Amino acid sequence: MDSGVRELGLRLYDLVRTVRLLKQRRADERPAIPAGLLGMLVQIDQRASGCHARELAQQTRLDPSTVSRSVAALVAQGLVERRPDPTDKRATFLAVTPAGRAALADSHGWYGEVLDRALADWTPGEVRALSAALGRFAGDIEVALGNHDNLEAAR
Repeated sequence: MDSGVRELGLRLYDLVRTVRLLKQRRADERPAIPAGLLGMLVQIDQRASGCHARELAQQTRLDPSTVSRSVAALVAQGLVERRPDPTDKRATFLAVTPAGRAALADSHGWYGEVLDRALADWTPGEVRALSAALGRFAGDIEVALGNHDNLEAAR
């Protein structure tokens, strides 16, 4: 392993630690969305017409039982609702409630404020370059790992 790759590995460790810190601080300061559920709520919100839990499990590459527990917690918090599927009476669609949208907006605002402070000395070009590099890196890691891993253990 060359020294550049080793250095990247160390910076990734720093990044993971920083992401954990961000998640915990957000949960402490903006508890409307319980810790560990923001990502699931974002995934549901990205499907404007709603989605089935099985589709959510496939998209997030999580075990259906994990998705089911997360959805149940979001429903209990009033952030997500289950709507009848008109094409299959046994199934339900998941949709973000108005309270869920407000909580998402609050969380996104909080992250935006933190990022604005953290990147205050960065040029717009540096921010765009980092964003592009992180997107490329994430995609390349998925390709290197075969794009099929279940993310359950990574939670």
